[in-house]
Amino acid sequence: MTTDDTADRPAAPTAPDAPAAGEGSVVLDAKGLRALAHPVRVQLVGLLGKHGPSTATRLAERLGVNSGTASYHLRQLGAAGFVEEDTERGNARERWWRSVHRTIWFSDPELTEREPEAALAYQQSVAALHTLRTQQTLNGLRTMDRPWRNAFDMSDWALRLTPEETAALYEELAEVVARYRRDTPGTAANAPEGAERVGVITHILPEPDAPAPGAEA
Repeated sequence: MTTDDTADRPAAPTAPDAPAAGEGSVVLDAKGLRALAHPVRVQLVGLLGKHGPSTATRLAERLGVNSGTASYHLRQLGAAGFVEEDTERGNARERWWRSVHRTIWFSDPELTEREPEAALAYQQSVAALHTLRTQQTLNGLRTMDRPWRNAFDMSDWALRLTPEETAALYEELAEVVARYRRDTPGTAANAPEGAERVGVITHILPEPDAPAPGAEA
């Protein structure tokens, strides 16, 4: 699973290979997984990656929570190394926060086995955020410019693959996405005219066949 800070929170299947250190990425360990096992924290990291540094008050307004709740979760994220205080912007009355990593990878199957509850909570938070983002786009379609309405898509393909073929499918999809311009808070200034943020959310969902009624185990 990869999670890109430049979006509210994206997810993909378990990644076969994590990026090398120093590329703006972090691979979740047990501490990090537990720190992100809360929907508000997942959204906070995503908002800071998408919009750049902000305050607890402004983030709370976006999420519909009180500033005390946002401040608490930002401190927890800071302790876990996902966000940090932006001292160049902050002052004695107002603390600013910024995202530390561009991309978060969850790529250790053994970690899922060791921390099943935290892994499930994190994955459920990401899935819930994907649902929210989809609904927000749907709600805005009527007022969206026609070229963007025509570019909108929700597709569903049913395939019958082996686990190895499924992993290969993920790698191919990741390679395609990697060919396109990433969105960061500083990308807009150098993007071509007419470029807007586009969220690409991939779900690869294994659906093992249920045993036929009466079939032997």
